Amino acid sequence: MASSPVVSHRRGLVYIAITATAWGTGGAAAAMLYPISGLGAVSVSFWRFLGGAVLLGLAWPFLRRGAGLWKQFTAAPVRLVVTGVGLAVYQTAYFAAVGAAGVAVATVVTLGSGPVLIAIGSRIWMGERLGRAGAVIMATSLTGLVLLVFGGEATSGADSVLGIGMALLSAFGYAGTTLLNRAMSSAQDANPIGNAVIGFVVGSLCLLPLALAAGILPGPEDLGLTVVLLVYLGVGPSALAYALFFLGLTSVKANTAAVIALVEPLAAAVIGVALLHERLSPTAIAGGLLLLGAVVVLAVGSKPAEVSLPPPTEKPSG
Repeated sequence: MASSPVVSHRRGLVYIAITATAWGTGGAAAAMLYPISGLGAVSVSFWRFLGGAVLLGLAWPFLRRGAGLWKQFTAAPVRLVVTGVGLAVYQTAYFAAVGAAGVAVATVVTLGSGPVLIAIGSRIWMGERLGRAGAVIMATSLTGLVLLVFGGEATSGADSVLGIGMALLSAFGYAGTTLLNRAMSSAQDANPIGNAVIGFVVGSLCLLPLALAAGILPGPEDLGLTVVLLVYLGVGPSALAYALFFLGLTSVKANTAAVIALVEPLAAAVIGVALLHERLSPTAIAGGLLLLGAVVVLAVGSKPAEVSLPPPTEKPSG
């Protein structure tokens, strides 16, 4: 029986860093897309998920190892459905949080809560210890995140309570998706890229009725640029990013991956300065450097994850 493809620890760290950078570019692409397309957050998320599913589906014959997609799905249908739902909840709730409470609050609550939830879940579920040094690094990175995001001209939306609630829901979706795919990396015949394909299909189906209700087709103006941006969202921050993220989780601990993924707002800030002519305050720059330093220290000192879960063919004891 073929085993799941596992990458080296160093490569896994690189994959997750690339993932976070790609996610950071997604915000800039979406910011350009919304005013020209007439699409809302749910519809953009639907096209993003559908694009990711189609692209990875087309690439699947060249990437396939072990079981086929259907066999992989039937081996762990609940986990894979929950993964897809988690992806849909994570993306949609985050965009809702941005609309209600503003980008700064949504980013800090979602990305700040995510690593904490993952650290707790990975300790309880998979026995992954954070350790004293890991706790210090996480606290340092979260401090850098707060300084980076709130160091600029942060604005808040009209309903901060609703926004914080949506951001926490997004964090739970992100944490659950990360933990599930870290757990599935130990399953026999489980291909991480297959997990991403199935997750995108399930997420697309979840978002389809909401997208239809909100308006699924873009407006006729600037249609060419709209299509280009939608294709990019499907390729970069979706298909490529999640495939690499799920591959990285085969060798990187969930709590380590969560901290490295905090590179996302740092990448978004760099893009904002380089392409959108935004300016960062000294506080935001200090926060970015603090965050980057914490990520580098964690990556250099991290150890490969140990697979501690039994394969799905075994019955858990007790």
